[in-house]
Amino acid sequence: MPENHQITLKNLKLVKHAPAPWKLKGEGIILIYKFSRKWVEQHGILPEHLKGKFKGGLGYVMLVNYHTSPVGPYKELLFIPGKFTSYRKQAITKIYVNTEVSTQNGHVNWGIPKETLPISWENQDGKEVIQVKDGEKTVFSCEIKAGGISFPLSTSLLPIELHQHWDGVDFFTKPSGSGWGKRATIKNLQIDSAFFPNIATQKPLFAVKIEPFRIQFPEATYAI
Repeated sequence: MPENHQITLKNLKLVKHAPAPWKLKGEGIILIYKFSRKWVEQHGILPEHLKGKFKGGLGYVMLVNYHTSPVGPYKELLFIPGKFTSYRKQAITKIYVNTEVSTQNGHVNWGIPKETLPISWENQDGKEVIQVKDGEKTVFSCEIKAGGISFPLSTSLLPIELHQHWDGVDFFTKPSGSGWGKRATIKNLQIDSAFFPNIATQKPLFAVKIEPFRIQFPEATYAI
């Protein structure tokens, strides 16, 4: 860990510091896209350091219900538009989780720009109903229905190599995971575009529900 990041960590009053590596288990939904540069620049809610640097590649929206993690169960919604030219790696540009301990550890361990909002995840009549709220405002909501034959899926098929810039430090992380997937469909999608990219205007190439789902986040490497 670089020295200035160690100083920042000491100054933070973390709810609980759980250093990497993390091993997590749960269930997840992955929506896979091929976003255009124009759409990402206009609607991707990019941080300043990534504006004008979109390179392309596959983009992802992920909804994950972690049943176990080093900081307990939590849920998340995240957006990866694709790769960027700085290091030709992917970046999580928007992400919400429903526990502050996950948010704080995401910042200090991997530079992931997590924000904390309530997330509900319910099974109703064989479909998943997921909502992210900010007070009475609905940030994101959808219904997911999965079915068909299960198939193995892993990060060897859908590789993710992250470059995140946080608090003056560049973090590089290559998570690895696997699980069993079923084809999924998404319906009744509602998004507040002030909080999350409005993917309702985009058609996913593929959607999959993964359960069970295991993933490991190793310790990040750093550059200053």
